[in-house]
Amino acid sequence: MSRTIKVLLAEDQSMVREALAALLGLEPDIDVVAQVARGDEVLAAVRGHDVDVALLDIEMPGATGIEAAAELHREFPELKLVILTTFGRPGYLRSAMEAGADAFLVKDAPAAQLAEAIRKVLTGERVIDPALAAAALAEGANPLTDREREVLRAAADGSTNAELATTLHLSQGTVRNYLSTAIQKLAARNRAEAVRIAREKGWL
Repeated sequence: MSRTIKVLLAEDQSMVREALAALLGLEPDIDVVAQVARGDEVLAAVRGHDVDVALLDIEMPGATGIEAAAELHREFPELKLVILTTFGRPGYLRSAMEAGADAFLVKDAPAAQLAEAIRKVLTGERVIDPALAAAALAEGANPLTDREREVLRAAADGSTNAELATTLHLSQGTVRNYLSTAIQKLAARNRAEAVRIAREKGWL
């Protein structure tokens, strides 16, 4: 490819971000033009730079890489989105694709593979870690509704039903019903286990 590919790199761990930037900088046709450490800084960074590809970590403060991807996809539909994660969770892959991601790779992939994925998405290809793709197919869809996920996510800090009802503007009975349904769907013994299972699968 003759032209230089301009990349935004969003990663909250500075050592990882700097290492990725250095590795990509060795590629003759790739230029990391912007770096951010927070998910809620991604949109402004893309608005302020000429970017072809946004490389987004999932776990970031402010907003997840998947949330940032969804924002970018709405405002910059032509921008290519690559999700890079430590967590090979099938639910994350499904959420990322729904958010408009063009590629989904785990961080332990070789740097050459990442560079090649960046080139491929610009030609219209979709690049997905094969092991994750197989796991996502085997796992199936997220069984939780948006509201069940919202309540379960809010319950993760140990809040009581009364506290959750106040926070979410719901009745205690409604909160109890959502939690009960989520626990049943996940075959969990209690809400704490339900939160753990949902997080492990990338469903929260």
